[in-house]
Amino acid sequence: MLERTDMRVLVTGGSGVIGAGLIPELLAAGHQVRMLSRHAEAASRAWPAGVDPFEADVTSVNQLKGAAAGCDAVVHISGIINEVLPDITFENVNVGGTKNMLAEATRAGCPKFVYVSSLGAERGASAYHKSKYAGEELVCRYAGVWAIVRPGNVYGPGDEVISQLLKLQRTLPAIPMIGDGTQPFQPVWYQDLGKALRRAVESDVFQDVYEVAGEEVTSANDLLDRLEELTGRSPLRLRVPEFLAGFTVRAAQGLGVPFPINESQYQMILEQSVIEPPEKNAMERVFGLEATTLASGLKVLADLQLEQEPGEGVGQLERKRFRAEIRGSRMSAEALMAEFRKQCTELMPIEFDAEAGASQEVVKGTSLTAALPLRGNIQIRVEEVTPCSVTFATLRGHPLAGVVRFWSQETSRGTLEFGVTLFARAATMLDWVAMQGGGEAAQNWTWRTVVERAVEISGGSTEEVQEELGQVPEDEVEGVEEWIREMVVTRKHGERKDAQEWKEMETEVQVQGHR
Repeated sequence: MLERTDMRVLVTGGSGVIGAGLIPELLAAGHQVRMLSRHAEAASRAWPAGVDPFEADVTSVNQLKGAAAGCDAVVHISGIINEVLPDITFENVNVGGTKNMLAEATRAGCPKFVYVSSLGAERGASAYHKSKYAGEELVCRYAGVWAIVRPGNVYGPGDEVISQLLKLQRTLPAIPMIGDGTQPFQPVWYQDLGKALRRAVESDVFQDVYEVAGEEVTSANDLLDRLEELTGRSPLRLRVPEFLAGFTVRAAQGLGVPFPINESQYQMILEQSVIEPPEKNAMERVFGLEATTLASGLKVLADLQLEQEPGEGVGQLERKRFRAEIRGSRMSAEALMAEFRKQCTELMPIEFDAEAGASQEVVKGTSLTAALPLRGNIQIRVEEVTPCSVTFATLRGHPLAGVVRFWSQETSRGTLEFGVTLFARAATMLDWVAMQGGGEAAQNWTWRTVVERAVEISGGSTEEVQEELGQVPEDEVEGVEEWIREMVVTRKHGERKDAQEWKEMETEVQVQGHR
């Protein structure tokens, strides 16, 4: 397999889970990436140097002009798995968008075009699979060299099937399922697919179709069994008859009730998203890669759920502040915060370490798992740590969408202050209803208790915990949301930069070892 490095690669739809697997692989290999999406400017900020944004909609020929200029390859990921009528349709996006990208690549004289299709596209009867196969037929007529990669169900942070199952497994007392949950499908870990796509871009593997997936075939029931072991929870599984699937999913979506998969995704699973025969799997046969086991992937996924930012929630953006002025503290502000980070999970009046092997260490990037009575397991992630503060963001499945910051400071009066500041919305309409029915009072009690316990470990005393409850003024909402977004992006940027540097070091060591 011949390989080329130092390429400029246009990646469409790179802000999703497939792009999250591919882009770090391209960067670590020394390539430059041009990310094309409708919100590429914001999405590209999470990556270290080497990712240039190109904001465009693949359905707009005019917006795409110049997108592929100077590029050595195009990786076309962009597509939809659900229609939003009348404008966002499979025909417009999956077929028309592919046609437009091929035209732009032709205009720019781009030598290579890699199309990300879907496992089962050639035999599927669903509108989605038909649209992906129509895209394949267009790609086969490309004047340059081309490759079609058909991945199995891609799972990784934020994917729409397995991550959704994990979220529901953690948070619901019962999980509704379409059918009996035994339909087989063959998923692929997002980083494995990223490696395979990078090798397709760099190599001479072209003018063919490559099916790529993990080695294991699974089902919804099998996944839930595995997730039970990871989360320590066993919610009921409520079977929805297949003939009621469409009505039930639409009704649930209207009420804000989450479903493991939607009607379209269920139809795709019925169409056997499995590589047959197994020898056709190109993961190792063509790309020379050993697939991540499902057990390993799920274990990592359990700590990689995406942040739930305030813009994703419902209702008004709330701002709450609980603080206490501490007299006679034997600690400085920094020492108190250091002790708080050390004892954080013990100071919270909810059960942490609710899952096997869950971390309790408060360092940037760590996800902490806790159990809420009558709700299930929820997660928060450490986004920012300073000598006198630590900020957590809620993750998918938490009843709140936002951040909570714990802080300490010394006052001009020679006293110490410790406080909690919360910026959040209810995550869903059901969560909003629950908040009105007593959830908000329980939440406020939690934060007051944390402040009281921080006062105790300081060795000092306070007269009372002061509360400031209210909504963020409309003219300040955008600024608060942008602050939170930037904080999350900064944390991801640092992690990805570190990962890229380690990857480059490993590559250099391997190169030197062969000299």
